[in-house]
Amino acid sequence: MSVTVADTEARRRQSGAFLRSRRERLTPSDVGLPEGFRRRTPGLRREEVALLAGVGATWYTWLEQGRDVRPSPEVLSALAAALRLDPAERQHLYILNDRPPPEPRPIGPERVDEPLRRMLDSLTRQPAYVLGRRWDILAWNRAAAILFGDYEKLVGDERNIMHLVFADKAHRKLLTDWDDLAPTVLAMFRADSARYVGDPEFERLIAKLTKVSTEFRHWWSRQDVLRSLTGLKRIKHPKAGRMTFEYTSLAVTDQVGLKLTVYTPLTSDQTAEKLNSLLSAEGP
Repeated sequence: MSVTVADTEARRRQSGAFLRSRRERLTPSDVGLPEGFRRRTPGLRREEVALLAGVGATWYTWLEQGRDVRPSPEVLSALAAALRLDPAERQHLYILNDRPPPEPRPIGPERVDEPLRRMLDSLTRQPAYVLGRRWDILAWNRAAAILFGDYEKLVGDERNIMHLVFADKAHRKLLTDWDDLAPTVLAMFRADSARYVGDPEFERLIAKLTKVSTEFRHWWSRQDVLRSLTGLKRIKHPKAGRMTFEYTSLAVTDQVGLKLTVYTPLTSDQTAEKLNSLLSAEGP
């Protein structure tokens, strides 16, 4: 038996056991069904789960038994709803069945919680900021403000990475490799923005940048996408001169769409020393 087959069978068994455990914790009244006669085992019957999810009772029984049945994402969603799974349980069910978990489209205002703000502040020698789903800069540390400029002075779209790259002349001068970096950043933004197609705020920002930047207009029409989360950024700082950083973006797991971007100074161009001098010159 190959490792792949064994792994698949193990996943099916775990999925069946997980479904059974979630079924047994519910009562008919939890899901709006009559209690009926006295039950010999706790929880819902398999037939009741099948009814709630709109699937065949025999098929659902096979699923709990770990047989070779392959539920679609739609069926998994129906089962998750029938069993009242929370987001973590729903994701677990999808992973066990080797299906991509559905990614909810975030709505409403974004927030940066205090633990993440404290982490930002603790990165005293690494510029860092938190980006929202539209790549708006929601929070930043002192090192980022000293390196890239005071974000507090920017309002609205001005505090957006895409706007800074394509519509802010001062920020563009900072980027030594702008011609190479800008299309890469745009392709990464396009990949991130796919789940928000039709969102008015995204559409407005894209329309604005299309109007003010010929480069944005040209590269946006190419439909390029990238998923790169690490790379180099070379800065030509007006006071410190040339500096080189390695940047890494990390997803904020408890808020879909948020990510933490950290710039680590490299030894080339004496970047760490120059950053320390900038931080010391600006005071505490």
